[in-house]
Amino acid sequence: MQLEEYVDLTALNTFGLRARARYFAALADAADLPALVQRPEFDRRTVLWLGGGSNVLLMQDYPALVVHMENKGVRETHRSDGLVYIEAQAGEVWHDFVLHTLDMGLCGLENLSLIPGTVGAAPVQNIGAYGVEVKDLIHSVRCFDLDTLDFVVLGNADCRFAYRDSLFKHSGKGRYVICAVTFALKTHFSANARYGDLAAVLAERCAGRAATAKDVSAAVCAIRSEKLPDPALLGNVGSFFKNPIVSAAQAAALQAQYPDMPHYPQADGTVKLAAGWLIDQCRLKGFQIGGAAVHERQALVLVNKAQAAAADVRALADHVRERVEARFGVILFAEPDWLPPSFGI
Repeated sequence: MQLEEYVDLTALNTFGLRARARYFAALADAADLPALVQRPEFDRRTVLWLGGGSNVLLMQDYPALVVHMENKGVRETHRSDGLVYIEAQAGEVWHDFVLHTLDMGLCGLENLSLIPGTVGAAPVQNIGAYGVEVKDLIHSVRCFDLDTLDFVVLGNADCRFAYRDSLFKHSGKGRYVICAVTFALKTHFSANARYGDLAAVLAERCAGRAATAKDVSAAVCAIRSEKLPDPALLGNVGSFFKNPIVSAAQAAALQAQYPDMPHYPQADGTVKLAAGWLIDQCRLKGFQIGGAAVHERQALVLVNKAQAAAADVRALADHVRERVEARFGVILFAEPDWLPPSFGI
């Protein structure tokens, strides 16, 4: 495996922040991991495992080794109890993988279409959209354990999934390198179109006929394309802030003041609010600091409008959080990882 020095990472992070890696390796085969960790440039405390770069903000040059996960491959492992188990390597592009499963006649992932990033990043963030979270489809995750220097398989429960959260963001961070993910998918389709405006768009597209999984995927892509800018054209990391979860009492007090406020009761009695709606009510669409701006059509998305510097992103994110907290008493937290973490909110 070749290691390079002072490699430009601008094209490898979807926000397009300018940064370089002190050392860089492209990992095309997970079998190379045991050799890689023996290299003198490797330090598990500082190494950055980079997938699609759609959930990171590079606030400065990365002073250590960056490993770009480029391992590819999708295969069916087995079938059991009406489910088909599909293993995808970590470097697979997420949306391409979703479309591949649909072409195989499988369903379950259609609501997660067009989410940027790679398969390996999906469990870390427990990505979700339109009423579906990836944890509901993940059977297991194959990892390289940096404690034991061996490959291990973690079951769904081992991953400790929660809303936009997992083991890999806590005690597993810095220990497990995700190499592949196995999904349990169905051959019998049942549409999940309860969230947002998906049902209306789907009904319009299908014009009375029964919807298929591919129809749902196409509807999701149409909605996301309308609301979310293409990172290849306008740098962004998708949803910049997590939807906040508040107590039932706080949600009720806000509803009394804002009857039209979207809210989603959770199983534990808390209530999820829509971060985009909160930001929109502060009239921040289009607001810009330096080269960073709140997107004109989707308040939840911050964009790189004019070669934004890291300081622009930080200042804009702080401004949005302060405005929302001042008006609603709700604190927003960012979805992407800030690197180094000391910049994070």
